[in-house]
Amino acid sequence: MRVIDADGHINDYAGGEEIARFMPQGNRSSVIFPPLDHLHFQYLRKSRREIGNPGVTEWLEFLDQSGIEWTVVYPSAGLAVGRFISVDWAIAACQAYNNWLHEKFLNKSPRIKGMALIPIQDVESAVEELRRSVKQLGLCGAMLPSNGEGIKSHLGEKSYWPIYEEAERLGCCLAVHGGCHHHMGMDGFSTYYPIHALGHPFGIMVQLAAMLAHGIFDRFPKLRIAFLEGGATWVPFFMDRLDRSYNDSHLQVDRDGDLLIGPRAGEKASEYFKRHIQEGRIFVGFDCDDSGLGFAVQKAGPEPFLFASDFPHEIFSAEICRHELDELLAREDLTAKDKEAVVGGNAERLYRIAT
Repeated sequence: MRVIDADGHINDYAGGEEIARFMPQGNRSSVIFPPLDHLHFQYLRKSRREIGNPGVTEWLEFLDQSGIEWTVVYPSAGLAVGRFISVDWAIAACQAYNNWLHEKFLNKSPRIKGMALIPIQDVESAVEELRRSVKQLGLCGAMLPSNGEGIKSHLGEKSYWPIYEEAERLGCCLAVHGGCHHHMGMDGFSTYYPIHALGHPFGIMVQLAAMLAHGIFDRFPKLRIAFLEGGATWVPFFMDRLDRSYNDSHLQVDRDGDLLIGPRAGEKASEYFKRHIQEGRIFVGFDCDDSGLGFAVQKAGPEPFLFASDFPHEIFSAEICRHELDELLAREDLTAKDKEAVVGGNAERLYRIAT
């Protein structure tokens, strides 16, 4: 059974000085990205001691020992790309990160693939960087942050439509990735675990709801977007809440009074969501130890769910990863067809990479 890692990570904290070489002259600080949130630093300080700074050699050893065919890596510090206020710095930082990622990882092995960072603070520049990253650097697509001061309103906003149009034209995917949890009602918390537990799924749920409610997947029917780092069990909850709140007897309009695209006549909101899943537009990352995965598959079907190692954030070794994969493959609440889809087939459909 093919195993594809849809969401691994690189330690771009440790690579800050290397990334700085790609920044403009006079702006070469080794601190490229803003902090994720006020408590993340304690978790990351502990993690950095345990995981070190895996490079290409360590990543390939991890893939070999855990039985993973290839991985798509995302940033660590760069998860805070949505927090940039300065447009110029956002543009320079994204370009520098993408150049560094290509040179240090992607150019060394075809088994390590990557997603670009794009400066959503300026949509025209974001479109240009997406195009450059895919066509010149060979990246799979781009990551969108789930939260941050640099996001204008929400990701369903009309101002972001050119990004979706360009991704559709390029045939690449996008991924909304959790990680930055400021201004979500938890800024006063003094311990990190509830922020981690709630921030990831709530952030991506908000952005998915925005995209669904503002007709993104109808306007851009070839668009493929993954929603990562929130597990799988938010999906049944999300579907139930949509159905409880949606009323097809009322027209859905935006703030300007323009009619929004949404569920068809007689179609439940959860059915609308599921239809986009089945037509290959929406994907969801899950954790191997997600006990509710079977129920999520029962509710939404096996098509959206993506295996994510999250190495080296949550999984620090190939031994742990292989153990979790073996447990997943032994589960009785998933069929053999379900398992083939969630550990590899769906990732192949999302990223569409010839190997």
